Amino acid sequence: HITRPHLLQSANRSASMLLSSPTSRFIHLSYILASARVSTAAFYSLRTTHTFSKRFFASNIMSTNGNHILSRVTPENVSLEIKDPVDSMALEQAKAIIAEIRPNGAPKVDADKLLEVGMRLGDLKEGPIIVSAEACKAAFDGLTDVERNALVNIHDRVKIFAEAQRKAVVNMEIDIPGGKAGHTVSPCNAAGCYAPGGRYPLPSSVIMTAVTARAAGCKTVVLASPRPAPITLAAAHIAGADKFICVGGAQAIAAMAYGVGTDIPCCDVIVGPGNKWVTAAKSIVSGHCGIDMLAGPSEVLVICDDTADAEIVAADLIAQAEHDVVARAILVSTSQEMIDAIDTEVSKQLSCLPEPNQATAREAMKLSFAVKCESMEQCIAISDDIAPEHLEIQTEDSWKVAQACGNYGGLFVGKDAAEVLGDYGAGPNHTLPTGGTGRYTGGLSVFNFLRIRTWMRIDDSAASQTMVDDSIVMARLEGLEGHARAAEARSTTQTPAYKKQNSNPE
Repeated sequence: HITRPHLLQSANRSASMLLSSPTSRFIHLSYILASARVSTAAFYSLRTTHTFSKRFFASNIMSTNGNHILSRVTPENVSLEIKDPVDSMALEQAKAIIAEIRPNGAPKVDADKLLEVGMRLGDLKEGPIIVSAEACKAAFDGLTDVERNALVNIHDRVKIFAEAQRKAVVNMEIDIPGGKAGHTVSPCNAAGCYAPGGRYPLPSSVIMTAVTARAAGCKTVVLASPRPAPITLAAAHIAGADKFICVGGAQAIAAMAYGVGTDIPCCDVIVGPGNKWVTAAKSIVSGHCGIDMLAGPSEVLVICDDTADAEIVAADLIAQAEHDVVARAILVSTSQEMIDAIDTEVSKQLSCLPEPNQATAREAMKLSFAVKCESMEQCIAISDDIAPEHLEIQTEDSWKVAQACGNYGGLFVGKDAAEVLGDYGAGPNHTLPTGGTGRYTGGLSVFNFLRIRTWMRIDDSAASQTMVDDSIVMARLEGLEGHARAAEARSTTQTPAYKKQNSNPE
C-alpha cells in the first residue's frame, strides 16, 4: 500500500517491515509507528500522503501524466471542494493524546505524562521539557555572523510591520445621548506560539508568531516546537519568548491551552502553523482559549501572462511544493506557450533539487495543475474562487491585476515580490489562511492577540431619555418584558410597569 521509498528514509527497521502489511492494517499504522518511535517527520509524511484528499478538484483533466509535471485543467472544470480542515482520524488521535496527558480531565497537563508522550512520539529524547533562556541565548551566540545578521534583520522587519499594525487600531469614544460610548484595545495576557519542527526547522515561524504577540503587548509568550534545532532556539531568544517547551503536535497545543503545573501558564490565544494533529488539537481547545485558524496544506497560485519569466515562476511553484507532499502549486495563465515553458522549467529545476526536497516536491506536483484562460478576467475569477493562501501576480500590469483580485491570504505583486520573501520576513506575517478560507478571514496579525472591548456611560439622565424610550419600545416588540421594565426604571417620564402592578393589586 505504501511504496514510496523516499518517505521511509527516517523510519527504523521495525516500521519498514510493517509497511509491507496488508492494506487492511493501515488503520492501525499510526499507533504502531508511534510505538516504534519512528521520527515525527517520517510519521507525518506517511500519514498525510494517504489520508488527505484533494481540496482543489479538477474533472476531465486533459493530461495527468504524460510529459507534463502540472496537470492541464480547463477553466470550467476547476472547482473548490469544501472540506473540513480537521482530519477525522487525527482528531480522534489528538483527543486520545490530550486525555492521556490530562488524566481524568485534570485542569492542567501532567508534566510527567507530557514528557512520557513527548519522548514516545519523538519530540525529545529525554527531559526536561522546558528549554532554558540560557540555552536559547547560547544558541543565538553560537550562530555565524551571517546567520545572526539574517535572523536579526528578519526579526526587525517583522517587528516594525507588527508594531505599525498595532498603531493602526486605537481607543476611541463618541458622544451618545446623555453620555459617552467607546472601545478600548488591549492585549490578551498570555500567548501560545507553535512552530513546526518536522521535516525542516522553521525559525521563521518562531519570529512570525512570537514577535507579533510581543508587538500586540502580550505579557507572557510561550513557544512550543518539537526537536528544536539551534536556529529555532536562537529565534526564540531574539523573539523574547518567556518559555520554550520542546514538544509538538496535539500534546504541545494542550500544554499551552491548559498549562503545565506552575511552569507553563494557560495561554489565552494559541497561534501558528502545524500538521493535522496540531490543527485537530486546536479545534479541541478552541473555546477554552482562542486560536488563529484551522489551517490545512500550504498552497500558492500564480497568475501570469506571456510577459512572465518562466524560470522565475517555475522556481516559485517548486518553492511551495517542497513544503509538503500535500502542498499545492497552481498556475493560471492566458498563455498556453507560457504554461508549457513553465512546465518545462519545473521539470528541469526539479531534477537538480536535492533530497528529500525533490521527492517531496514531486509528490506535491501530483496535486498541482495549470489552467489556460481566455482572458485575465477569467484568471482572476478562478483565483477568487480558490482564494489561495499565497497569490502571486506576474503580468504586464501586475498592480492593476492585483487590485482586481478579491480573495487570498497574502498577495505578492510583480516578479520580484517572491512569496519566499514573505516567508522570510519582508514584514507581513507568513501564517495565512488556506483551503479557501481567505474568502472570509486574513492571516495572523497583532489583531489575533487584541481584545476590542466596548463601554458606555451616562452622565446626564435627562438627556438620555430618547434612548430610554426607544429601548422600552424595542424590548416590547421583541417580547422581552423584563428588558422593557429595566429601561423604564431609568425613565423620567414613564412609571415602570412593575410599580403600576404593585400599586394596583387585583
